[in-house]
Amino acid sequence: MDAPRSRTATAVALASVLLAACASTPDIKTDYNRSVNFGAYRSFGFVKNPGTDRQGYESLTTQYLKGAVQREMTSRGYQYNAQSPDLLVNFNARTQEKVQVTPVPPPMGYYGYRGGLYAPWPGYGFYNDVYTYTEGTLNIDLVDRKDMKLVWEGVAVGSVDTSNQSNIQQRIEKVVGQIFAKYPFRAGQ
Repeated sequence: MDAPRSRTATAVALASVLLAACASTPDIKTDYNRSVNFGAYRSFGFVKNPGTDRQGYESLTTQYLKGAVQREMTSRGYQYNAQSPDLLVNFNARTQEKVQVTPVPPPMGYYGYRGGLYAPWPGYGFYNDVYTYTEGTLNIDLVDRKDMKLVWEGVAVGSVDTSNQSNIQQRIEKVVGQIFAKYPFRAGQ
């Protein structure tokens, strides 16, 4: 495997692990195809090569995601079927460096009246607070196996704390639970 591809695969595989270490509560968004009868779905399985396994083998991240999704789906009445499920589950994850710029308000008080006078000169005037952080995104997709169409999508986006790598499995389970808390369907209903 060449170096750029290896780095990309590693980054994608780690993204969901990093998202699980969110420094803050992730922003969860879901969407689904409103023309689909979700009551017709009774079983689920996993795609052969999930998006979190670009390195050619099943990563620990994928194993943790599969376990967490299996618990969430079975708690909603779906049966696991590896051979011919109604729904296929896929995962995708990534991280991205972000920069947040927050303008600092103009000076007030005694020298406030001079802010405009000195603003054009370098070293004077206003400045911005700049904050750099890593943002992680985890997608969980449910695909109608017969039509091969996406029918539901859950996405978690959050700031990532890369310093804490303990209890990764539990943190992945927590994020998956937060995503599925917005899944409005039950098997056969």
